[in-house]
Amino acid sequence: MRQSFLQNGAQKYNGERSSLSGWFGTPQGAYVLGWELAQFDSAVDDVFGFRAVQVGLPEVDFLRQNRIQFRFSLALEPGAAVAADPLQLPVESQSIDLLALPHVLEFHPHPHEVLREAERVLRPEGQVVISGFNTASLWRARQLVPFMDKSACPWDARFIGLLRLRDWLRVLGFELNGGKFGVYAPPFQQQAWLDRFAFMDKAGARWWPLLGGLYVVRAVKRVHGMRLITPAWRMERARRRALAPVAHRTHKNHER
Repeated sequence: MRQSFLQNGAQKYNGERSSLSGWFGTPQGAYVLGWELAQFDSAVDDVFGFRAVQVGLPEVDFLRQNRIQFRFSLALEPGAAVAADPLQLPVESQSIDLLALPHVLEFHPHPHEVLREAERVLRPEGQVVISGFNTASLWRARQLVPFMDKSACPWDARFIGLLRLRDWLRVLGFELNGGKFGVYAPPFQQQAWLDRFAFMDKAGARWWPLLGGLYVVRAVKRVHGMRLITPAWRMERARRRALAPVAHRTHKNHER
């Protein structure tokens, strides 16, 4: 019964993700993807380790600026290195240093379980980078308009507010350590109108930063009670410094 339930969810998720991939080829989608890639580049640039995984959208390399040598994509869409559902990652527990989830949660029928699976595969102090549509934005308002078509991507997604996402992450032991809002222009379909309102990106970042159409956040997996092992050479240096003799000044009158 559970296997059938998971398969139905996976099929629906796969169809929605394929639709999102096609939407990125439109002027509206390209506007979103350009900003989003820039944020992922900044978020993954300083993350080091042995293994990095991108879940979903294999045709776009969201880990392109990361320097971890062993990295691969995992998705149900064609083109991924490993075919799997984000709910059942074929990865050993605590084996991944960096995990990228571009729009995975809002298109999956079980987003909280996907985060739980992310927590399982990440090493202690491992990092996850997540992107999503902001619920407090013009893009969310467009989704709520009654007469607008909600069957097309990305309006068929289940937008997840950043506060809600933060609560989910905290429950699983994650701590936000970076993030940014962006995409402030209204969700126009024509490139000419997007160009005409491009000034809103600078104005929005300054005057209403929390109302961007999208967010990209990074979180680190914290393990309470875990003790980081200090390298032996660093401990030895600290011991020698502690035992080094300290020269004392002697007053001249006392010497006499």
